[in-house]
Amino acid sequence: MAVSPAPSPNRTANSAGLVSMPVIVAALGYFVDIYDLLLFGIVRVPSLKDLGLTPEQISTVGANIINWQMGGLLLGGILWGVLGDKRGRLSVLFGSIITYSIANIACGFIKQVTFMDPTTYYALMRFIAGIGLAGELGAGITLVSEILPKEKRAIGTSLVAGIGLFGAVVAYFTVQLFDWQMAFLVGGGLGFGLLLLRVGVVESGMFTDVTSQKHVNRGDFFSFFTNSERFFRYLRCIGIGLPTWFVIGILATFSNEFGKALGITEEIQPGLAIMWCYVGLAVGDLASGFISQALESRKKAVVLLMLISLVFSLVYLYARVQSATFLYVLCLILGFGIGYWAMFVTIGAEQFGTNLRATAATTIPNMVRGTVILMTSLYGYLKPSLATINAGAVVGLLSFAIGFYSILTIAETHGKDLNYLEE
Repeated sequence: MAVSPAPSPNRTANSAGLVSMPVIVAALGYFVDIYDLLLFGIVRVPSLKDLGLTPEQISTVGANIINWQMGGLLLGGILWGVLGDKRGRLSVLFGSIITYSIANIACGFIKQVTFMDPTTYYALMRFIAGIGLAGELGAGITLVSEILPKEKRAIGTSLVAGIGLFGAVVAYFTVQLFDWQMAFLVGGGLGFGLLLLRVGVVESGMFTDVTSQKHVNRGDFFSFFTNSERFFRYLRCIGIGLPTWFVIGILATFSNEFGKALGITEEIQPGLAIMWCYVGLAVGDLASGFISQALESRKKAVVLLMLISLVFSLVYLYARVQSATFLYVLCLILGFGIGYWAMFVTIGAEQFGTNLRATAATTIPNMVRGTVILMTSLYGYLKPSLATINAGAVVGLLSFAIGFYSILTIAETHGKDLNYLEE
């Protein structure tokens, strides 16, 4: 249950514009976050081939490393979410970027590792990177949501995600210009460069006001599980995001396997598929804020985009695609369809009071990212019996069923006042 406190006298709350330092820095932070988050997916095949693995090992070891990274995201989401509500949104923005920047620089030296198996070291570094990467989006969206007027909130968070998602494009072209090791070093360097921009960013006024209320319990992750209404609200927020990572984590990441199953003669490059998917995702995220404003509904905007991604997932799997170009075009359209990612994170932030908002907004997207472990495991388990296409379809069916149920049954948050607390 939520209760609204007295109006805040803090002028930093709901006073910033769309082109303000917090919005710009949050967008650039998410840009670096996406660059580093997607980099392994882009270099998975060439990096593991360079380490001497066979095609079969590349598939199994690559999936294992992805799962370690996603496990780090899951753990980091809880860590940074709690810290965001206890220590402030800015503490997360600084701490998370230092963590994943160091881990990415370490990934640039994998071939020089002699003290342990390089693939084990690779998985460990991606796990640490995942912990760091978990904090960026939730803290940024929470900060932007709390400093912008509610009339601009959807557009502001869409700008953050839309600009940030182009980090995947830069990651792809960095790999084309340099080798995969240098791409990791560039990612770490971008992260430390971003720290300098964050020095002048101010804390959320809503959070500052809550810190003065000593009786308020902030950042209690377990409170999501002690109240049934709050628990199911939390689960619905997670459910909304499942189709996004089905598209990214299964259809795009394993596009080379789907290409072979479809009989496409040209070799499919997963890195290129991911890049085109994220180009579409960036455009979709930019559009979703304006769609939400036009429809005056978060839910209608998400349902519309989710329907697009469902239809084109079926086309991807069962339309007998015969060319690599068409497959990449489908990845672009699918990316647009899952372009409600920023809206989904914003809904998560808007569903909970200020004392739990950073915890919710940070853990929810990382819980979704963490489900990629279940998706890839189920996909791998079903492949021998159902074959690649049908195995992917079963995972997709479950993801979309949960996604549609969640968005249709959750409360609308368009225009909601966020200056309240969770009891």
